[in-house]
This record gives sequence, C-alpha cells and structure tokens, in this order.
Amino acid sequence: MQPVRSAAPAVPAELCFGVLGPVRARRGGEPVGTGSPQQRALLAALLLREGRTATAAELIDALWGEEPPSQALAAVRTYASRLRKAFGPGVLVSESGGYAVRGLGEGALDLAVAQDLAGEAEKARAAGDLGRAREGLNRALALWEGEALAGVPGPYAEAQRVRLEEWRLQLLETRLDMDLEQGCHAEAVSELTALTAAHPLRERLRELLMLALYRSGRQAEALAVYADTRRLLADELGVDPRPGLRALQQRILRADPGLAESPAPAAEPAAAPVRPAQLPATVPDFTGRAAFVKELGEVLASDGGRVMAVSALAGIGGVGKTTLAVHVAHQARTAFPDGQLYVDLQGAGQRAADPETVLGSFLKALGTADSAIPDSLDERAALYRSVLDGRRVLVLLDNARDAAQVRPLLPGTEGCAALVTSRVRMVDLAGAHLVDLDVMAPDEALQLFTRIVGEERVASEREAALDVVAACGFLPLAIRIAASRLAARRTWTVSVLAAKLADERRRLDELQAGDLAVKATFELGYGQLEPAQARAFRLLGLADGPDISLAAAAAVLDLPPRETEDLLESLVDTSLLESAAPGRYRYHDLVRLYARACAERDEQPSAVGDGALSRLLDFYLATAAAVYLIERPGDRLVDHLERAGRPGLSFADRRAAQDWLYAEAVSLLACVRQSARPETVRRAVDVLWAACDLAESGTNSREYEAVAARLRDVAQEAGDRRAEGRAYMALAFVHHISGTRFDEAGREADRATELAEAAGDPLTSCWSSNASGAIAMYQSRYADSERHFTRALDNFRAVGDRPGEASALCNLSRTHLATGRTDSAVALARQGTAMYDDMGHALKGANGRYALGLALTSSGRLAEATECLEQALRVFRDSRQRLWEGMTVFRLAELDLTARRPARAAVHAETALTLLRCVGGEWRRGNVLTVLGRALSGISQRDRAQVCWQEALEIFDALQAPEADEVRGLLRPTPVV
Repeated sequence: MQPVRSAAPAVPAELCFGVLGPVRARRGGEPVGTGSPQQRALLAALLLREGRTATAAELIDALWGEEPPSQALAAVRTYASRLRKAFGPGVLVSESGGYAVRGLGEGALDLAVAQDLAGEAEKARAAGDLGRAREGLNRALALWEGEALAGVPGPYAEAQRVRLEEWRLQLLETRLDMDLEQGCHAEAVSELTALTAAHPLRERLRELLMLALYRSGRQAEALAVYADTRRLLADELGVDPRPGLRALQQRILRADPGLAESPAPAAEPAAAPVRPAQLPATVPDFTGRAAFVKELGEVLASDGGRVMAVSALAGIGGVGKTTLAVHVAHQARTAFPDGQLYVDLQGAGQRAADPETVLGSFLKALGTADSAIPDSLDERAALYRSVLDGRRVLVLLDNARDAAQVRPLLPGTEGCAALVTSRVRMVDLAGAHLVDLDVMAPDEALQLFTRIVGEERVASEREAALDVVAACGFLPLAIRIAASRLAARRTWTVSVLAAKLADERRRLDELQAGDLAVKATFELGYGQLEPAQARAFRLLGLADGPDISLAAAAAVLDLPPRETEDLLESLVDTSLLESAAPGRYRYHDLVRLYARACAERDEQPSAVGDGALSRLLDFYLATAAAVYLIERPGDRLVDHLERAGRPGLSFADRRAAQDWLYAEAVSLLACVRQSARPETVRRAVDVLWAACDLAESGTNSREYEAVAARLRDVAQEAGDRRAEGRAYMALAFVHHISGTRFDEAGREADRATELAEAAGDPLTSCWSSNASGAIAMYQSRYADSERHFTRALDNFRAVGDRPGEASALCNLSRTHLATGRTDSAVALARQGTAMYDDMGHALKGANGRYALGLALTSSGRLAEATECLEQALRVFRDSRQRLWEGMTVFRLAELDLTARRPARAAVHAETALTLLRCVGGEWRRGNVLTVLGRALSGISQRDRAQVCWQEALEIFDALQAPEADEVRGLLRPTPVV
C-alpha cells in the first residue's frame, strides 16, 4: 500500500483521518462528525481505496455483503452526501456513478503515515542503521489506538481489520527482532511474554521469546517455551512446530555461539608509497585506530586544501598523535603525488620551532634556491604558498604549540592539505577538522602489547596482560614502554610486569625504557603551566573519583565557580585534563598519578592537600543533606548530621536534586571512602547516611556497602561509637535491601542500637529499631517485628520525627497484614500515608502507598489497591528507585493473579525480573519467579512455569528460606481426577 496521493486540489491541511483505531476525522485538532456506524463503514472503505473510485455496487458489497437491504443504494448516496457536507468541497467526490476520497495531503491519513514510517525503517535497517529503523517502527506502531476500524460493521471492514492486525504484528515482530540484534534481550522478554499470551499460535513470537530468554541467560526457560509451543500446536491444530522453531531449539541445546553474533571489524585503507617524501617511517606494529584512520583518510583524500588538526587530539602526551598522523599520512600519499613535507615543531618543549626557520627548510625541500628565499616571515609564507600553487602536497606539522605557530605553515591552495598534531585543541584554527584522540580501546591496547611482546608469551597469561594494559591506562606510549621492557627481559613473565605496575606509587617510575618515559612526557606539559593552573592541576588530582564536577572542583580549589571553570578549561586546552561532559572533568589515570606526585613534591605543607579534600567532603555533606531534605521535608535526620564547613548546592525541585545525586554517586562515594580517616570519619558516615537513596538504586549498592564497611572499621579503631553506630546502621540498611543477608543485617541493626544508646545518638536508635523490625518481618518473626516497630514508633514520637513515625506506622501495617489483621493493616497504612502527604513527602509517600496497596489487595479492594500501587510506581520510577519500582511491579503481578488476569500478571512479573536484575537479591528474585510461574501456568505455558518454580526452589533452598515448601507444592504433579 502507498499513501493516498492525487493530482486533485489539495484538501485544507488541517483535515486528517484515522483508521488505525476508531474511524474518525479531525480538522485543526477538533473532531468532525462521521455519523452512524454504517456511514463510518462507507468512509473507511473509501479511505482504504487509496484515492481510487469505488462503484456503488462495490460499496454496497463492502457494507452489507451478500444480503444488502432493499434501499441499499439510497442509503449509500445519503451517507456520501452527509460526509461531503461534513468535510467540505473537494474531499469526497462523485465519479462515474461511484465515490472517492481525493486530495489528501502529507500526513492526512494515519495509515499512510504508518506505511511511510515502515518504509523508511526498512531502508534504515538495510543500511545498517538499526537505531533509526527501530525508532521508525515504534513511531508507526504508536499510531494504532486500539483495534483498527473499531466498531465499523460490514464484511469489508472485518477483512481489513484482520489484514491491518496482521501487518501490525509483522511490524512488532520486525522491531522485536531488531531489539534482540541491539542486545535488548531482557527488556524484550516482558513484551514477548504478553504477546505470546495474546497470540499463542503465532510461532514467530515464540521463536523471538526463546531467543530473548536464551540471550538473557535463561536457557531452560527458552527450551520450556518450545515444549509449551509443541504441546499447544498439537492440541489445537494437530501439527508440529515449523522447521525454524525446531532448528532454534537445537541450536539452543548446542549453545550455538552463532546465536550471539558480533560485527566484523572494519578494514583499513591500503597504503601506496609515493616519492618524494619527508614523512618519518610508520611504526611496523601500528595497531587499532581504524575509525580515525578511515575518517582522516577520507577527509584528506576528498578535501585537498582543507586544513585539519589531528590535534587536540592533542590528547595528552603519549596518546599516539604522531604515530596516528604519520600512519594516516602514509595511507594518503597516493592523493598527494607532488610530495609530503614534515616538521617537528617542538611545541611541548621550552623552545618551540620558529615558523621562519621551518618555512626556509620547506622552501628548500620544494626546490627553491637558498638565494631566492626571503628573510621575513610574511615574505617566506607568501612564497611558500606560491610554490605550492598547482601542486598536490601533504604537510604534516607535528607537535605544534598553538595555532599562531601553525598558520604561516599552512598551504593556501586547493589540492594541498595539512595534518597538525598538538597538545592543545586548535579551536581557533579556521577551517580545521578537529579530531580528539583518546586512549586505546582495551582490545586494541592488548593487541599492541601482544605485537611487541609476542603471541606465545601473552597467550598463556592473558589476564595478566589485561592488567598491564589497564595499569598503563590504555595509553599507547605507556603500553609500548611496558611491552618493550618485557620483550627485553626473557626471564620475566607477564605477571611479573603486572605486579610491578600494580603499585601506583611506583608505576610512573616503572614506565620508562631507554629515552622513552611517561613521566617525562607529562613533565613537558606541566612545566608550561601558569602558577594558578599548576596549583589546580595538583589539587584536583588528589580527589579519588573518576571525574569531578565544576561545583566540586570549586570546593577543592576554594575558588568561585567562574574562576574555577576558566582554570579547568585552560587545563583541558593543554590536554592535561579532559572534559568528560559539560561541567565535568577527569584525568587520565597516569596523569592523575603524575598530578599527585607533583602535589607531594610541590604542595608544602602537606596540610594544603588535606584541606582541599576536607573542603570536598564538606561540599558533599552539605549538598547530600539538601537532597535528603528536599525528598523528605521535615525529616529530623539533617538536624543530627555533622556540620559542614562550607555550603553546598541548593535545588529548585526534587528532580534537579535527584539528577545531582545520581550524577555524583560514584565521585561522592569515592570521596567518602577517601575520607575514612579518624579525623573525618564522622562527616564521611553522615554523607553516606544522607545519600542513603544510593543504596536502594541498585547501581551503587555494592560500593555503598563497601564504603560503609570501611567507615565501620575506621570508627572502631578510632573508638568513635557514634560514627561506628551510624556505619552499622548503613550496613544493616544495604544488607536487608540485598534480600540475601537478613541474619547479618539483623546483627548489624542490633549493634547499631547498642552503640547509639551508648553514644547518646537518639535518631540512630530510632532508625535501627525500624530496620530490625523490617528484617524480622522478612524472616517471618512477626512477634519480634511488631516489638521493634512499636519501639521505633515510640522513639520517633519522642524525638518529634514525624516522617520516621509515618515510616514505622507503614511498616507496622505490613506486620499486621502478615498476621491476618487486615483491617488494622489498612488503617495503619492509611495513617502513615496521610502523614507523608501532609508533609509533602513524594518519595516516602510512595512507600506508604506501597504498604497500603498490599493491605487493600489482601482485603479484596482491588481497584483501590491498583490505584495505590500505580501511584507509587510512578514516583519510584521518577525517583530512580529501581528496587522499589521492581517490587511495586511485582505486587501488581500478585494483584493481577488475585484478579484472575494471568497474562497481565506474567507481563508484570517479567518486568519485575528485569528491574530487579541488579538489585534486591536472590530472595526477592525467588518470590518473583514463583509468581511468574503461577502466571505462566495460567496462560498454559506450563513447562516454562515449571522452569521458573525449579529456579525459585533452588534459590530458597540455598537461602534456607521457608518459601521453599510452597514452591515444592507447586512443582508436585496435579493428580488427574
């Protein structure tokens, strides 16, 4: 089908029609009446004729089939007349005793738009652009608003409904196929589970589901899908699965590596030597950089006179700028038959080359007599450009200081080109094609190391070799030095070298061989810095995080943000610092080690560096407290934190606060770990507590736990019971969230209570009692749980912490629910949620609605429960609380089972599995698998249900969890009556 096109006068652009749903018309966004169902059937038949005329007899057959009414022709004429009046002139036209819809413009019919989008997606996929293809198909599928031609009577409409639904499913299958090609396996399982439930006999969907499950590491479930499908086809149709499905089953059984394809590497362009040439020899073991080689080669070959900078690329010293530029220049020689000029401009040293001298040597190389070379820079530059006129010459200007040094040396005519390398990014070099060169990819780095050392030595110690190139920060110069040292020492193993490089304090000293040294390369750049730049370079290098924000850097340097930004951007220009993203900066690993060495050498006294890190910790403490408070207005925790020595950031709304917290998570935790010292441990623990949302997000839970354990140990050694108690509280929190370490979490919560009481820290005592109650509840110790929650409730009320009081009420509701007191569970959850709402707590209010949703589900008030859980889900999703988002979707799956909606329950359970993949622990995963099995059994996917229950049983047995008995019961064969 093609979109409707016609030479007739165009209909006003604002008139549009829809058939992918109820048949409707709109003008300027306002609905236009389309009349009775029969009248809409006539309109649909005309719209789907794509501008062709339909005779009266064809329309009568379309509307009524073989038994039309006696006045059918009159009715058709009446319907057509009414539609013509509704749409205005030029839309529905009479022609040769029939009718047609003419003159529809671009985008006037939703079906035509969907066809165009599908066609564009097909072209994009053929061109290898899967991202654009998926986007096009998603936009096409979004045009459906329910069943096509919904409510339209007649045999023609029924046939078209079937056709359009088949096409929609084909588009869905194509898009899902591309989802799997792009690695979205886990996400696709949920959608495919729903689709196979809705279309159980559609084998292509079953095939995609098998593949998605297999690529998600769920091989047994994938095979169970095949068993379910084979049984269903035999029962319903008396046939076997088609060959493609059987073949996939066999490939899964063999764990065929072809089920996970990888793209083939791109080929590099070939080189062809041409004389004359001044280019240095290319290194024989040049490795990787294929994309840069291709990009630069294409620009050189096609843009003759265009100036380019393989600079700023300029990357840090040792990143391989010269090696790449020389390699590319050799590759491009055939495009420059009149020669190649080369000069090292020595821009990183103390005495950069004078452009006048360089021009003199270039003019000589181009055949100009000494006597004809003028004295002044301007005259030499003019003669240089004249000599190059009409020639095709490539000029390689290596190691440039800045754009001013380069400009006189650039060819001025078409047919010539210049390659420039520099440590500074030459944004002021007009017309330059700027390329920023980063370190090598890990596989390229290993390949370079192997080429120098030899395949035989590396093959048996691949892991150690990976450690070596990682210690080198994937910097080509460092890898070359390390590999050369190893190649020259036949008695060394790769592991010996890796061990030497593992010591960060000696790493730079180890990375030198002959006249090559990483430290010396960095020293050239550092020596050219102004004093303020050098101070910033040293102090920022002390912070442990992978990168640093502008605001955090301003705290480290104790400078205003604008002045800090100017300094940092100037360091980026020198390539000693990288701009990771707008407003964020980072060091290469080896440059950071060099910066720290400079700080130890040049920052006297050493307290200067300690002060910089202390200011950073204060910044994180103040800002994390602001984030905590904006999420929890009125919470007393912030009143019990250590005082920060400097202000933090303020936020306009909770979205901005959450954005900051998750953007800073890794750097914040690194700062807290670095501050695990007796003199700063209290502030460090309080940063961790204020940033407690990170423990629930999933992404940062492991590091949060490791940092909390480190702070506990330091506080113990220092005898600081308050800090130790809070560290234990953080550990109890993250361990009970993990879903696998409840015993350990219980002991930690009890210890936190003891330490808090000894240190006179009432708020920690409140929260540790609350945590003890939650842990006891998860372990089915309901009497203990109620006792802890009641104590927490009394304690929160005693210190006037209303958010804490609301939390204890909602938690107490869960215990009442578990012990059969449904009415009081509902009442307690309502009370706690109302308190959260009164205080404006969006996130904690979602926790309240979660508890209320569970109680309402148990009481049979499913509509109210669904509303509560869906409200909570929206907040958790918006707040990036992946654990609670996943658990809420799981509770919706349980609710769906109660409401006897197994297909919907399966979709919710699959979504929960995906969300809880990296957070929540195995115990929660076992519960989700149990519910998923129940849902799958309800949609006749019994083999797959058995696989889910078997996996859940293995989890519960390993944890010695009481839920194992329930799952064993599910796995027992149902007796045949």
